[in-house]
Parts: sequence; C-alpha cells; structure tokens
Amino acid sequence: MKKGDFILIGSILAVAAVSLLVYRYMGSVAAQWAVVTVDGQEYGRYPLDEDQEILIQGAAGGTNLLVIKDGYADVTDASCPDKLCVHQHKIRDNGETIVCLPNKVVVTAVNSGRPALDGVVR
Repeated sequence: MKKGDFILIGSILAVAAVSLLVYRYMGSVAAQWAVVTVDGQEYGRYPLDEDQEILIQGAAGGTNLLVIKDGYADVTDASCPDKLCVHQHKIRDNGETIVCLPNKVVVTAVNSGRPALDGVVR
C-alpha cells in the first residue's frame, strides 16, 4: 500500500466517526408522552414531565408497573415469567419502546399524538 492509500483510508474512517457522533447526539428528540397499549388497544397516555407510577393490567390478568421519573419511562416490575421488559432500558426519545410479550403490553415514547415513523410506511 502506498502513502496515499493510508491517507484515503484514514480520511474515510474520520468522516465515518464524525457522522456517527453527529447522528448519535444530534438525532434524538426527547418525547413528551408515554403511550401504553395492551393487546393492541390504547390503555393510556401519560406525560413524561410528571413523575408517577402506573399499574398496567395486561392481557390474561398480568400486570406491569410503569414508572415515569425525570422524563424517562421504565417498566420496573412485571408478573411475566421472563421479565425481559423489566431489563429493557428506560425510554425517553421519540419512537423508543418497551415490550412485554406475555402481558401484551407496549410502552412507546412519542412527541405528540402519533408515534414516530420507522422503516415501514403505508
């Protein structure tokens, strides 16, 4: 490899690193609401700027405890056997979700009345 090849590779890596940093820190938008759906039906809509705890009655009698604190929504307890929803990270940015499959509960952070678009648009 020649000196010019190393310069070209270094330049490409630098541009990629800067692009990743810009996307990571400038691309996220804090949401205003946590929208809870149970079995596909809206269960409730809760503001992220008010600290509160909501006990969600999931499908087939299961429960999830949603805690909203400091602008974040987090499922801190659940009756499901695997508790994967409890181990998911807190959500704050528009479009982020927490899912509990056994209880059929989905918590989505949204800016307004509609969730953010993802890769699928009809």
